[in-house]
Amino acid sequence: MKNDESMLPSHGQHPPFVITVGRQFGSGGRVLAKALAESLGIAYYDKELLVESAKHAGVNPEFFEKKDERFPSFLQGLFSFSMGVTPMCYYTGASSISDDGLYKSISEFLLHTSQEKSFVVVGRSSDYILRDHPRCLNIFVHAPMEECVKRIMGRNDAIDSIKAEAIARKTNKWRADYYNFFTDKTWGDAKSYDMTLDSSLLRMEDNVELVKTFLRLRGFID
Repeated sequence: MKNDESMLPSHGQHPPFVITVGRQFGSGGRVLAKALAESLGIAYYDKELLVESAKHAGVNPEFFEKKDERFPSFLQGLFSFSMGVTPMCYYTGASSISDDGLYKSISEFLLHTSQEKSFVVVGRSSDYILRDHPRCLNIFVHAPMEECVKRIMGRNDAIDSIKAEAIARKTNKWRADYYNFFTDKTWGDAKSYDMTLDSSLLRMEDNVELVKTFLRLRGFID
């Protein structure tokens, strides 16, 4: 077997591991995920996951983004679904990829990449896709609605608190519908994850250290 850098563990001498981060909108889950990746020196996938999966499927990444974490549409053709990471779908149009085809492309990319290197991935039911990975830590990040509203407003000065809360609730519903459809678990339910975290209780850098302590105790890192 060829012995080059691509075959070496991506984090010290440990085999590759994955951190999946589910999150309520406005909870800071994406911020935590990115900070973890930077602190651990491993790859980070969020929107980048859509680009890589689109390349894998030979589809324009803009199409992936339009359907990102949205409940599948049943109006484009006949739908036949097999629960898990290999759903099948037959569509009348040949010019685009189907909703579950998108999910399948993301699944294949994550499963392949998880064998090669460590990374942090945000959303897209990645915890379910990687459920058989022996070194996978699944996190769900949440916060009180008032804290989420503050964070959303902080990102966009033009949004007031009423609109920010409406956006949060709508986005959370999209994410829950997507997750609950493509998995046999419940979005946001503590039983669906290894760790749930109220991001408002600690500073973000302390949240990072908390997760890293958990990783050390699990033997994922030194």
